[in-house]
Amino acid sequence: MPHAMSKPTQIFDTDIHQSFPAGVLSKHLPAYFRESHFRLPPGIASSPVGVSRHDARPANGGSAGSDYDLLREQHLDAFGITYGLLTGGVLALGVHPDIDFGNAYATAYNDAVQEFWLPKDKRFFASLVINPNDPVHAASEIRKRGGDIRIAEVLFCSATRNPLGHRSYWPIYEAACEMNLPVSVHPGTEGRGISNGFIAGPPTTYLEWHTNLSQNYMGQVTSLVLSGVFEKFPTMKFVAKEGGLGWIPGVLWRLDKNWKALRSTVPFLKRPPSEYVIEHVRHTSQPVEEPEKKEHFFQLLDMIHADRTLMFSSDYPHWDNDSPAHALPNLPEELTERIYWKNADEVYRFTERAAKIS
Repeated sequence: MPHAMSKPTQIFDTDIHQSFPAGVLSKHLPAYFRESHFRLPPGIASSPVGVSRHDARPANGGSAGSDYDLLREQHLDAFGITYGLLTGGVLALGVHPDIDFGNAYATAYNDAVQEFWLPKDKRFFASLVINPNDPVHAASEIRKRGGDIRIAEVLFCSATRNPLGHRSYWPIYEAACEMNLPVSVHPGTEGRGISNGFIAGPPTTYLEWHTNLSQNYMGQVTSLVLSGVFEKFPTMKFVAKEGGLGWIPGVLWRLDKNWKALRSTVPFLKRPPSEYVIEHVRHTSQPVEEPEKKEHFFQLLDMIHADRTLMFSSDYPHWDNDSPAHALPNLPEELTERIYWKNADEVYRFTERAAKIS
């Protein structure tokens, strides 16, 4: 049942899509890729209103999220954001057929974030973007940069060529665990480039594409668990950004039911699959489902153990971004604290990291 409104004492935003002014990222690309005009794979469906808010575009005509002063005014200061995790918008590099370009673009992006964005505000932390199609290069990038106190996670696309339990990705998980970084994925590449696409086939409209993103998350989380990733890497945390929440209970129930009859096929699992998900997988709040009956939403939060697994995210400055003031109303006080900052602090160690920034 609804509770009295509770305002969080802190807000840790786990998904802010900053971009760059023209030329800031491209100057870090090798001359061949820059001069050859290599491009990231386009999407297969377009939003009729565009991806980003029009009011988040700076007056000089740059892209939304590229102007620090505007981002600070509209989001950080307007809502009292304590810390914000920068997630950019270049994840299509992970579904590009040219692996060398994907590697170069990831490196250029990471260089640009450290040069342009992190010095602007101590509230910012960065995602380390990697190319999952070259796990050796990705692992090297993680070990090279992962010790930076401002780097809080490893990030790549949610729609990969192979399901994420595939052993080809294990060098990424090994390096991330060594550097004590969570592994995070974000949608946007479903149906693009060399991605695994959608189970039902290519969507016709953006509405269909946007609705069916959770399909991919069901498959990826199931793959991670049933391939034994969390047994192999017991300290690993996996963050499923923008994957929705409504699918989680059904998948967990189905996993546990089937495991009871088919556990001989996964002899390396020592516990019911749902226990691995609850312990190792974290979810971000945007875009959150909106049931007609509020009590159903509170039941959903209970089913997914939101007090442990759910972290607030705004998705600023995208068209459907969530205001911290209105996204998750009427939560009890302790659950408000858990979702808006405590769960994220356990995963990303923002408070600990901030204390070490000079």
